[in-house]
Order: sequence, then structure tokens, then C-alpha cells
Amino acid sequence: MSLIRKLIQATAGLSILGLVGWGAYELNRPAYLGGAGITYGSAFAPVRQSDVDFNVWYPSEPGGKTVTIGGNGVFYGTPAGRSAPHRQGQFPAIIISHGAGGNAGQFGWIASQLAEAGYVVILPNHPGTTSRNASAEAAVRVWERPADVTAVIDEITSNPEAYPFIDSQRFGMLGFSAGGYTAMAASGARVDPALLQTFCDGTDHGMSDCAFLAHFDVDLHSMDLSPASQDLHDPRIQTSVIIDPGIVSTLTQESLSEIDIPMLIINLGDEDLVPDGVYAREAANQISTATYLVSPDATHFSFLAECKPKGAAILEREGEMDLLCDDAGGRSRSEIHSDLTSRIIPYLNQNL
Repeated sequence: MSLIRKLIQATAGLSILGLVGWGAYELNRPAYLGGAGITYGSAFAPVRQSDVDFNVWYPSEPGGKTVTIGGNGVFYGTPAGRSAPHRQGQFPAIIISHGAGGNAGQFGWIASQLAEAGYVVILPNHPGTTSRNASAEAAVRVWERPADVTAVIDEITSNPEAYPFIDSQRFGMLGFSAGGYTAMAASGARVDPALLQTFCDGTDHGMSDCAFLAHFDVDLHSMDLSPASQDLHDPRIQTSVIIDPGIVSTLTQESLSEIDIPMLIINLGDEDLVPDGVYAREAANQISTATYLVSPDATHFSFLAECKPKGAAILEREGEMDLLCDDAGGRSRSEIHSDLTSRIIPYLNQNL
């Protein structure tokens, strides 16, 4: 027998063993007994001329297999029911927009609770600002993110047979950090390009954003930022929850004053310690329909998933610029999450 034939047979044998092992693993997954199912979708985004992938959490009955969404060596994931049967009825949809460099899987902790509370939760992965698909140049093209949201809503409303559990007359948004800007823009806020162009002049706003841009030699003054001024409002969004919104100081007062949907704006941490780059009280004061709150004893990154014991050490070894696993110290991240959920869900119940 030739060496090549032996190698082919050996490789085939290993492949078969791998498939058998994978099949056994899948068959032995425990049945899902909770109330939050998970599925996936994609939407064509004209602004990108490519698809935007998204996770869909939905109210479910027990059934299907238990899977873990998100999670890695740093963060804990969240259990969900793959192929779990949908709960009967149609439910309002909440689109969650992640921060720059984040991803849909980081927010399973709140998506699962929203699904159990009777919401469908849609989490797009924004190309160019998503984990393992991110660049400094893409982070500056902020206008692409709200367009992603509109593309996702278009996909859902144009294909009701694919999403029979979604009430396509009721959409809300929740956004964190760059996703907070995204939710505000989709709700009617507009950027002043001149303010965006000078955003990193002489200050870092207490955040790492400008250092990140400088590290990759991105000069805001050399970029055409005029598209940031366009009106990206999607009138199908009926309420928004905003957490520590990025570039909030670049939003025009005129556009903020024109927002007419209920909006809950939350800053994380004691108000005098909130970084300037995401401090949103002044913006909230311009919006007649906004409610402003703080979640004390937290940090900007307390909205991310809970970290594993070795998570901070892994991030330090990888050269991560931000302390993603650090909270203020008085409350655990799980306690902060419980506080936020107790504010967000009743607000959505009232306004959606």
C-alpha cells in the first residue's frame, strides 16, 4: 500500500472518529428546561453591500438542547435552548447594539432575561466593530451601525413567515457604549461632523478610544466624516434604552430636542466618576421624553458579561487596553446586572 493511500485512510479514520465524537456530544447535550430559545439570522445591509449576522433570543417553552451562547476564557456564557419551541403568540422585539470591539454573545445575560419576560431580542454583530472583525477606521464610520439596525428591521418586517413570533409593529432598542450612540442615532440623534473631527483634540475623554485610534495612525482630521451628519432615524423604533453612549458630546442639540420617543438613559457608576466620553446627563436634558438614571458603584464595562476568575489575567497578557473585568468594588457584576435588569424591563413594559 502506498504511503499516500495509508495517509488518506488514516485521515479518513480520524475524521470519522471526530464526527462520531461530535455526534455523541450533540446527542448527549442536556434538554433545555428554561424559557429563552436561540436562533440566528442575517440581513443584507446596503451601506455595506454585505450581510449582517444576528442572534435572535425568543420566549420559549422547555425543549430542544441546552447550548451556551457567548463565553470564552475571559467571560461566562449564557445557557439557551437551541430548537426550543416558541412560546405561543407574537412578542415585541428589542434590538441590542454592542460596543466597539464587542459582540452579540456578550449580552446573553440580559437577552435571556428579556426573552423570559416576553421579548424577542435581536443582537446584530456590526461588521468592522465586532470581536475578530474590527478596525480603527471602521470604528470611525459610525453611520454604518444605525444603518445595520434598519437593515435588520427591514429583514424581519419583509419576511414575517420567517419570524412568526415577532410583533412587527413593536420595536425597541437597547445600546451600550458605541451601541448607545447607535440606538440614539436610530432614534433620531445626529452627529455634528466638526465635533467628531475634533473629538480627540487635546483630550481622551477618560476613555481609551482616542488612544486606540492613535495606535493605528487614524487621524480624524484627515477623514471625510460628513456622512455622520445624516439623519439615520428609523421611525419603527418606539422606545430606546441607552447605556453609557459613545461620542455623545458630538450629537447636535437640535436633533436631541426633536427626539419624541420614550428614552431611558443610564450612566454606569457614581455620577461624578462617569468618564466624560459617555456622560449623558446634558444630552438627556435636551430630550423632553428622556429619563436619566445612574447605576452607582459600577464602571463602564460592568454592562459586559461576568468575567471568569482568570479573565483579567488573560486580558492583561493579551495587552487589552481596558480593564474589562473591573467593577467599582462595592457590588459584584451580577448584582449590577440585577439592578440594571430591574430598571430596564419595567421601563420597556411601560413603553412598549
